[in-house]
Amino acid sequence: METAAWARAEFANDDILSRDSASMFSRDGWKACARHGLLSSSIPSEHGGLGDNLVTTLLKFEGLGLGCRDNGLAFAVASQALSFQEALLAFGSAEQLDALIPGICSGDIIGAFAITEPNSGSDTYSLECTATETEGGYELNGHKAHLTLAPVADVAIIFANTRPEAGRWGISAFLVYPDRDGVTFTTNHEKMGLRTTPFGDIVLDGYIAAESDRLGPIGAGVSIFATSMKTERGFIFATQLGAAERIIAEAVERAKTRHQFEQPIAAFQAVSHRLVDMQVQLDSARLHMYRTAALVEAGGHATRESAMAKLVASEAVADIALSAARVHGARGYVTEFEIEREVRDALGGLVYSGTSDIQRNVIARMMELPS
Repeated sequence: METAAWARAEFANDDILSRDSASMFSRDGWKACARHGLLSSSIPSEHGGLGDNLVTTLLKFEGLGLGCRDNGLAFAVASQALSFQEALLAFGSAEQLDALIPGICSGDIIGAFAITEPNSGSDTYSLECTATETEGGYELNGHKAHLTLAPVADVAIIFANTRPEAGRWGISAFLVYPDRDGVTFTTNHEKMGLRTTPFGDIVLDGYIAAESDRLGPIGAGVSIFATSMKTERGFIFATQLGAAERIIAEAVERAKTRHQFEQPIAAFQAVSHRLVDMQVQLDSARLHMYRTAALVEAGGHATRESAMAKLVASEAVADIALSAARVHGARGYVTEFEIEREVRDALGGLVYSGTSDIQRNVIARMMELPS
């Protein structure tokens, strides 16, 4: 892949071990990805993007994951492109797009997507954050939690209840900026894996969002979230599938060159079958993802397929990383060989963008099974 070759060369001298230990986000790496067109790939040409179709964008993301060992950076790029950018492009006004899209394409503007709260995770729409109409716009109060890119974001899409009595149909979305009064974008939270992806909260205390900061109409929050989830849930694993290909290649090489009992360990059926299972899992996850992409490109809803793609990919990547650690043996547990980091990075996929159990609930509902 062209992007994979570019990423190998671009990040060849990156000290990922040190940055992972320090939970350090690479702004230079982010800007490099922007220059390569990864952030503008899916943005229509009329807005200054490359106008790539969905499959082309996903192939580029896979290439990034394959060539760049910084899984956190690759994940962050895909996360912004598939959630924040999709929502902005689908519901943003001409003025909002003109103000934000050029900076997004150049990498100068980073956006966070903020729906999760301390008491609202899998139960997505049980939001406590409120937006009350006031003179000059809306007063926002609440706490958004566990947000990708929040500590370094220049803008966030915040979901809040404008009409609590209407339940989920009273949720609206607003563009919120960290340099205004009444809001705090917290510093980075330490976490198990994807440590180079900034991760934090947004606390709103009397923040005033102007009418021009509202994204879409009042009550459109559910539609905005659903639009983003269709792309994020189904395709967020594109970069991790690229990383899984790299993990498998390195495990195969280790199995072919590590000798025990006067033969390469790859000659032992227990090891060769494990490597075969890893490859089958990767190819199965790819088939699910690109089938979903084809359906979305054709205008389909693909709700069930997106959930299946996320479920299969998240479980596959975690299994592949853990299997690789077993193939590498003691090296798989030692930091300097980077396999243990691959395991830590992979485990987050079982939780973000909806847990595996939530994906199964979505699929069961689409199968019209009784709840």
